[in-house]
Amino acid sequence: MSVVSGVHHVALIVSDYEASKRFYTEVMGFSVLAEHYREERDSWKLDVALSDGKQLEIFSFPNSPERPSYPEARGLRHLAFVTENIDASVHALEGHGVSVEAIRVDPYTGARFTFFNDPDGLPLELYELASL
Repeated sequence: MSVVSGVHHVALIVSDYEASKRFYTEVMGFSVLAEHYREERDSWKLDVALSDGKQLEIFSFPNSPERPSYPEARGLRHLAFVTENIDASVHALEGHGVSVEAIRVDPYTGARFTFFNDPDGLPLELYELASL
């Protein structure tokens, strides 16, 4: 028996709260579940919902240190989102001025995928599942 039954949320710390809020709500299209300012920490916390019920928690903290992301730094490598139509998703992202890498094909699964970055340079992936 597994100790866990799934993923509930992923938490991100961002450098520019308003830019990240716009990116994840307007560009990515996630809906806001809750938004709170925590005065004692001088920190915003934004909970957004993905269409499958999973959540992202987006935090701002003053003077948070940068985390190395490239090349192949230890830690979270990237955050992957499922899409039913990668071509339409790429087109929508590029319509918001987001630079997206060329679409690749996973040699093991045959699935198409691509990468792009959030406003802090966090590597994000779009992964197309043909049988959604």
